[in-house]
Amino acid sequence: MKVLFIVQGEGRGHLTQAVSLRQILHSAGHEVAAVLVGQARGREIPAFFLEQIQAPVHPFLSPNLLYNGNKGSICVGRTIRTHLMRASAYMASLREIHEQVEAIQPDLIVNFYEVLGGLYKFVYRPEVPMVCVAHQYLLLHPQFPFPKNSWLARQIVNFNTRLTALGATQKLALSFRCFARETEYGLTMVPPLLRREMKKSEPTDEGFALVYMTHPSLSRQIVAWHEQHPELCLHCFWDNSDAPEEQRIDDTLTFHRLNGPKYLRMMASCKALVTTAGFESVCEAMYLGKPVLMVPVPKHFEQACNAIDGVLSGAGASSRTFDLSVLTDFLPYFQSPKVEFQAWCQESDRLFVKHLEAVARVKNKETFAPGLGELLPQTAF
Repeated sequence: MKVLFIVQGEGRGHLTQAVSLRQILHSAGHEVAAVLVGQARGREIPAFFLEQIQAPVHPFLSPNLLYNGNKGSICVGRTIRTHLMRASAYMASLREIHEQVEAIQPDLIVNFYEVLGGLYKFVYRPEVPMVCVAHQYLLLHPQFPFPKNSWLARQIVNFNTRLTALGATQKLALSFRCFARETEYGLTMVPPLLRREMKKSEPTDEGFALVYMTHPSLSRQIVAWHEQHPELCLHCFWDNSDAPEEQRIDDTLTFHRLNGPKYLRMMASCKALVTTAGFESVCEAMYLGKPVLMVPVPKHFEQACNAIDGVLSGAGASSRTFDLSVLTDFLPYFQSPKVEFQAWCQESDRLFVKHLEAVARVKNKETFAPGLGELLPQTAF
């Protein structure tokens, strides 16, 4: 089976999920022929992704969320206006995607929440089937625990989510826990996609808190808290291309530019994780048994949902700001869901290969050799 990935390149979550799924497919004897990555203007594909994906990577211009530079919150109106003005540029991106599909002739497209992936399927209507993979598809489930008084935000986010899945044969919804085994509401619940390098990590506790933030302006909150509590050592990772690789503020506060292997090493050895409620980071911490303080980016509805779901799944606590006192207060009472979460994650290889092979078989009417999805026994959960 020859597979083409289309990946939303904003943040690190969808990129690391793509790396993990390539590893799973490779082990099952399948090929990821190319990876198309949607990027905003002025952004670069992280080095860790280029090193680990082990497939040709082709960037294309894609919409992204725009932030308030002072507050670190999302500017919804500005985001919509800006990207409507760039419609012609995005049509050119759709042509680029089509050229790659025509050249590669894949058996299957896997779309990691890239809106132009769904629009490509709708506009060009290629015969190759598409499967969509993301945590955001879980928000289409009526049993998902949404924030109160969030009807409008829910409609906006789910509208974008549906755009990414236009024409999709199947939507695989990544989840902290299993809602249901059977497909419901056009969704299939699946475990998180975690990289094997992370799963092999041996967790230790070196006494520092690891902080991950999506926007450099959020660092002001970290510095303000640190000035009042210098006793807790903090190592912070940020997406700041203007900063040096490592910026040491004082003996107990250091900022690091995004670096995949370094981040994983420090994740394994930290005392706890503080993160802007991105799904992937919370999953990695849960797998390693690390307590998490989730701080959703202001006006980022998806992250607000992640924080609620993460708390219900036992990941830790949530806060509206980077007030790390919330973290230090709940640490003595934290009970890790590590055993149950790892059991759920062990299903990943079997379930993903099973679902992807089934979609490709129906379209291509081919008989693949028995894949990992058929050979691995089902584990009760």
